[in-house]
Amino acid sequence: MALRIRLARGGSKKRPFYRMVVAENTAPRDGKFLERLGSYNPLLAKGNQERLVVKSERVKYWLSVGAQVSERVHKLLAELNLLEKPVIADRPKKSAPRKKAQEKMKAEAEAKAQAAAE
Repeated sequence: MALRIRLARGGSKKRPFYRMVVAENTAPRDGKFLERLGSYNPLLAKGNQERLVVKSERVKYWLSVGAQVSERVHKLLAELNLLEKPVIADRPKKSAPRKKAQEKMKAEAEAKAQAAAE
């Protein structure tokens, strides 16, 4: 039984509210879960204490038992210093500008450098 700490969506359309839950990784996103560990409300301001509410002792327990965390939950728990900040991979090469655009940007940078030198 592989356990995962992840977010289960609640709230209405365009008004999301998430519960942080421990569930089997085969269970549906909003389906059966073992325990509710907290909540996350992305609509509140970042400084608001109600934005992210977590039972830290229970999170530590589930991590010690071997539960894995999802990427988003890892980021949220890193904000509370319960986990180390996750390493985020570089952007994929697909999203990089094409060859012609890169050449144009390089030429503009050289032009700026020459103008600054004069």
